[in-house]
Amino acid sequence: MRRWLALLVAATTSLVLVALLVPLALLVRTVAESGVVSEAGAEADSVAVAVGTVDADTLRLTAERAAHPVTIFLPDGQVIGVPAPRSAAVELASRGHSVTAAVAGGREILVAVQGAPGGTAVVRVFLDDAELTRGVPRVWAGLAALGLVLVGLGILVGDRLARALIRPIMSLAGVSHRLAAGDLSARTVPEGPPEVHAVGLALNHLAGRITGLLAEERENVADLSHRLRTPLTALRLETESLEDPEEAARIEARVDALERAVTSVITEARQRARDRAECDAVTVTGARVAFWSVLAEDQARHFTLHLSPGPLLVAVAADELAACVDALLGNVFAHTPEGVPFSVRLEPAPGGALLTVSDAGPGFATHASLERGESGAGSTGLGLDIARRTAESSGGSLSLRSSPEGGASVILFLAEA
Repeated sequence: MRRWLALLVAATTSLVLVALLVPLALLVRTVAESGVVSEAGAEADSVAVAVGTVDADTLRLTAERAAHPVTIFLPDGQVIGVPAPRSAAVELASRGHSVTAAVAGGREILVAVQGAPGGTAVVRVFLDDAELTRGVPRVWAGLAALGLVLVGLGILVGDRLARALIRPIMSLAGVSHRLAAGDLSARTVPEGPPEVHAVGLALNHLAGRITGLLAEERENVADLSHRLRTPLTALRLETESLEDPEEAARIEARVDALERAVTSVITEARQRARDRAECDAVTVTGARVAFWSVLAEDQARHFTLHLSPGPLLVAVAADELAACVDALLGNVFAHTPEGVPFSVRLEPAPGGALLTVSDAGPGFATHASLERGESGAGSTGLGLDIARRTAESSGGSLSLRSSPEGGASVILFLAEA
């Protein structure tokens, strides 16, 4: 847009200057020719005064001292001064008509001198083309330079105006990208023309409205989850009344797990309503792999863990990242036979970190992007959806690949905090 505005200003300025400078250049040439012709006419008149009053030698000396080539045609056919052909214009002037005629190479000024001995004499002053345009090229060059300077100034002013218009627009685009990446605190400083200023105010209002709606939605989720505690409490009381201690302990453990899940939902919903979280991906990933390592030993699974030297800060809350790693490792244990090895790799990447969980199992039925509730392996697909939403909440992404062993490989890009 900035380049197009500069080109528009340059084209408009050029058209205006052409419309102004071309007539001015022609006028300069006309004025220069008129001045030279007037000067030559005055010189011819001064020589004409001497014709008939002085002798031929004096008349020849007068012609030689003239600033321009002067030729005197006397009535008796004698020619004094610079030799010149007797043109049709000279014949016309010899009949008593003073004229100015264009000839090859210039222009001749002819003055008829009546009353000379023997008839009418003609004084001819010749002006070549260089004399007629004397000083004109220099003036034209000055006009051209002036035109270029004005075009350059026009482009500079147009570029400054374009920058003043584009800068707030680019700021609006940057804020919109930050909002799209999940940074709901992003706001713009309204500036620029009134229309762009109004757009900035509208974008800030929209961002505030989105933040409010999300906070309200998360509080509703937290409230709904909180209501589940009442039936959970009743269920716990029913469990305690069971006669079989082992059955009661088993059901009570399940109730505790469900209550922890409900509490986690409440905490997560309210944490999301606050500012954007961050955590050290190295610490969280290492802790969760250590947790799953016990089950890996029980199932005779060999695993490798490669963690980049920390800290490696990513724009995800620690509990969210922990749930994401648990979901991916849970998929490995749920969808591959016992004894199948797996690996976890966390390394820095431009703008964030790459978390890769691979196994040597049967792999995915498809590598296409899966919607929520799809897994390609007959499960609910919620584990991969949790990982995808965790990555996208940070401004990253999830991709599915085949591992070097032929199994599944899930690669998460987590944006830096």
